[in-house]
Amino acid sequence: MEFWLQQNSDKFQLPVKPSDYTVSVAHKNTVVNVIQVGDVNLIGNTGLREISLKSFFPAKDYNFSNNAGRKQPLTYVEKIESWRKSGTPIRVIITGTLNMEATVESFVWGEQDATGDIYYTCNIKEYKKIKTKRATVTIATVKPTVRATKPQATNTARTYTVKRGDCLWKIAKQFYGSGAQYTKIYNANRDKIKNPNLIYPNQVLTIP
Repeated sequence: MEFWLQQNSDKFQLPVKPSDYTVSVAHKNTVVNVIQVGDVNLIGNTGLREISLKSFFPAKDYNFSNNAGRKQPLTYVEKIESWRKSGTPIRVIITGTLNMEATVESFVWGEQDATGDIYYTCNIKEYKKIKTKRATVTIATVKPTVRATKPQATNTARTYTVKRGDCLWKIAKQFYGSGAQYTKIYNANRDKIKNPNLIYPNQVLTIP
């Protein structure tokens, strides 16, 4: 059995295997109190696995340690500290038993004697990636309502200058095709015509 810690392509094997390890996981159940029933346990989802690794980084070769490529104790400490602070998950591998992404929750280390060996406790918690779906946002465009506007009424009134021999009947027949329409001209020019039978040359009449 081998113990490995890895972040991306950077990895190392623990030179001295932990004498024991325990993987713990809790289930996120919820207890509610129901009237006339009492406490009811509502089953939730599983929690995150946690593992605590305890061992030491040797300052010299021991017959029980993995001495191939062994580094100085502080080199391992600095590596784990940099991973802990990086904000990027690591991978913990126990060959044949466990392989999971995780975060370094705490790392306690120090010397216990004058050998230069550094003893440590590394608490690790499982890390789960959250897969999110990209939301598609559709923005509806509303065409502004164009209120139809009525065209302004144009003034179609015309004017006519009275000539010698004219009368309202003759003028109405000229413009309307019927002399009987003379009352239109009379009503439009009451300010100028007092008697529809009397009009005078050079009067300017409005022809509605």
